[in-house]
Amino acid sequence: MAPRFLLARHGQTEWSLSGKHTGRTDIPLLEEGRRGAKLLGERLHRAPLNGLPGVEIRTSPLARARETCELAGFGDRATPWDTLMEWDYGAYEGMTPDEIRADRPDWLIWRDGVPRGETLAEVSARADEIVEWARSADRDVLVFAHGHILRSIGARWLGLDIDFAARIRLNPTSLSVLGWAYGEPAIETWNDCGHLAA
Repeated sequence: MAPRFLLARHGQTEWSLSGKHTGRTDIPLLEEGRRGAKLLGERLHRAPLNGLPGVEIRTSPLARARETCELAGFGDRATPWDTLMEWDYGAYEGMTPDEIRADRPDWLIWRDGVPRGETLAEVSARADEIVEWARSADRDVLVFAHGHILRSIGARWLGLDIDFAARIRLNPTSLSVLGWAYGEPAIETWNDCGHLAA
């Protein structure tokens, strides 16, 4: 069976709840986010995943992703990796899309990027590095990271420009699985939050 790439978005934070762009600001999880992380961990530890024995695990070093990883029960197996950090939003850090569009009515991050932050090309290059790592050996991998970098990874896994990521949203504490279909990169599961209904 071809290796899978499991993507876990961090749990809910105050800024993700309000829609603020949260790049490198180290925001902690809300209680709802901690609860979601534990439920995600329960899901990953029961059949059919059974704790993902032999899976290589990496996490963004930012607190919201690292804590999600720890609460899900994988902290002792995970390696922090700066490449998994969220987009550096530059001048738009801490702003909501509505606040940004007050000055730029047609703004779309996946097309227009951000001033004084990472460019689209830089985010795409980081996503490519992560995809290359995930495909580098015959084993499943699991990462704990952030909405926009994970959406960028999804697009690049499929071989598409990262503007495709505008069409594949991710909720906090979601689980997604990238894999293969007929030898081609495919999305097996996306933005699955079924465990949060528990």
